[in-house]
Amino acid sequence: MRITYPTAIVLFVVSRGVCYGFDIMDATGLQSGTVYPILRRLEDAGMVRSKWEAEATARNEQRPPRRYYSITGPGLRAAKDAADRFHGLTAAFGAAGTPVRA
Repeated sequence: MRITYPTAIVLFVVSRGVCYGFDIMDATGLQSGTVYPILRRLEDAGMVRSKWEAEATARNEQRPPRRYYSITGPGLRAAKDAADRFHGLTAAFGAAGTPVRA
């Protein structure tokens, strides 16, 4: 899979624990029309995995269920390789695999 700069940004924020689509958009500054296709390609390539939250949780919060993403081993390696290629990523987002602290 070709790792473009936007793809590398998405990999980085997912590797840091940002796992919900809207939060990924907020963290990256990318639009939904960019983020969701990237997430689909990353999932198809085995770099991220996703799972839907329980419907009961969403229903209790009166909203649709959310899909949460997590980085895989190959995705973490790709994020680290992207840091070598795109030097500004680490400065902007920290080291790949470093969890975001709320």
